[in-house]
Amino acid sequence: MASETSVLAVFIFTFLIGIPSNLLAFYTFLVKLRRKPTPIDVLLLNLTLSDILLLLFLPLKMVEVSSHMTWPLPPSLCPLTSCCFYGSMYLSILSLTSISVDRYLGVAYPIKYKLHRRPVYALVTSIMLWLLGGFHCSIIYIVRYGGSNENLPFPPNSSRCYENFSPEQFRVIFSLRLELCLVFFCLPFIITLFCYVNIIRILNSLSNVQAGRKRRAMGLAVATLLNFTICFAPYNISHIVGFIQNQSPPWRVEGFLLSTLNTSMDPFIFFFSSKAIRQTLSDCWGSVCHKLQAVMPCFKHPTDDDGDEGADAGRFSSSHLQSGLKGDDAQTEVFLDQPAKTHSVRAEGNPQQAPRTAH
Repeated sequence: MASETSVLAVFIFTFLIGIPSNLLAFYTFLVKLRRKPTPIDVLLLNLTLSDILLLLFLPLKMVEVSSHMTWPLPPSLCPLTSCCFYGSMYLSILSLTSISVDRYLGVAYPIKYKLHRRPVYALVTSIMLWLLGGFHCSIIYIVRYGGSNENLPFPPNSSRCYENFSPEQFRVIFSLRLELCLVFFCLPFIITLFCYVNIIRILNSLSNVQAGRKRRAMGLAVATLLNFTICFAPYNISHIVGFIQNQSPPWRVEGFLLSTLNTSMDPFIFFFSSKAIRQTLSDCWGSVCHKLQAVMPCFKHPTDDDGDEGADAGRFSSSHLQSGLKGDDAQTEVFLDQPAKTHSVRAEGNPQQAPRTAH
């Protein structure tokens, strides 16, 4: 079992990395949604909010660890903290799956999906995910306040949070954990794996997609799948082991620690998913470099050597993504978060020419 020092170190690391990166992402997505909302921005904002929810309650867990795994805070905060922790984890899983489905539909069915792609659908999906996650995690309150005090997992005279379950409560908890694992982890993981494997397969079959964009697609897939396997898999596997053995495995704490690290890994997903995030990071880095140049004139701005790459990106945007959704480009438009206005103009201006632009 992990020592209190290592647990506290992981919590502090997660908090210090997760808070600034997720707040930056929250601000970026909020600004972009006010200017030109897209479904992927709504889903990414939903993922950011689930991470921020966990980070807001993380200091309470730090206090618990610092107090030698006892709960010195008001008892009412114990079930609230547990509910927000578990709810945030499964909200993140469902949000990552929703993002993968959005990306897959944009690549596999570009024209049909573009016609029905609306931010309001992503908003409704996000609200449903919050309701679904909150409903399942509300069992914590049912266990907390249901029955007599002697059967509570943290009775009034106990100094520990959410421990000392009775055998009857353990049977309910183990069944609930198994259901959470199968419905909120295994099924979303299978869907996410299917989506990204097919995204990579489709993009690799397109000859006119630049290597840089293929690398970003690969990076998004790898970051997401690593998030599932490293952060979420160990803790959810402990649910299966606990159900089979009728007791929680001793390494469950380590699995819980890994699940909190997803708030530090999600910014990598933001980077590969959103052009707005990449632009914000580029602007911040450019501002830092200019300030360093003012202090140290010998310091060379790293972007001075990126002129060719920027020109290539500009040529790609003008020559490919504005080509009226020609075949392969249509399949990359939604995934790469690039607009294609020429298609709608041609289709509306001269419907008879629309079939020729599809060749």
